[in-house]
Amino acid sequence: MWAMKERNQQSESDSENFTLLGKGVDFKGIVSFDGTVRVDGRVEGEIHTTGTLIVGEHAVIKGIISVGVLMNSGKINGVITATEKIEILKPGTLIGDIRTPVIAIQEGSHFHGMCDMGAHHWNEERAISVRTPHSPATANAH
Repeated sequence: MWAMKERNQQSESDSENFTLLGKGVDFKGIVSFDGTVRVDGRVEGEIHTTGTLIVGEHAVIKGIISVGVLMNSGKINGVITATEKIEILKPGTLIGDIRTPVIAIQEGSHFHGMCDMGAHHWNEERAISVRTPHSPATANAH
């Protein structure tokens, strides 16, 4: 009995954090959301969420995107920053520069642009490990 009540409360709270910009919606400007956002229309400007942005097959987005997770099946032209992951799903097209720690590009989708997966962090880690002596021979050489 309590489990059913908890499930109902959870589904209500999940639906509160889901935003839909449906097919036929044409939006220009800056939008900020909490939770999950699904776009099936057209957006020109900026989209910001710490949650997930789902871009439907018929969606067209042009501008700056800042998200936790991006799942793209539509058309995006812009600069994208994802703190967790970017997925380009068939038949999605993404044109522009992206910054993300993880990317997945499904066969049948398209990506054209620059991708930064944090190589500067790896170079910093490598530089620190090169400066730190690992063996007595290296320590005596100084």
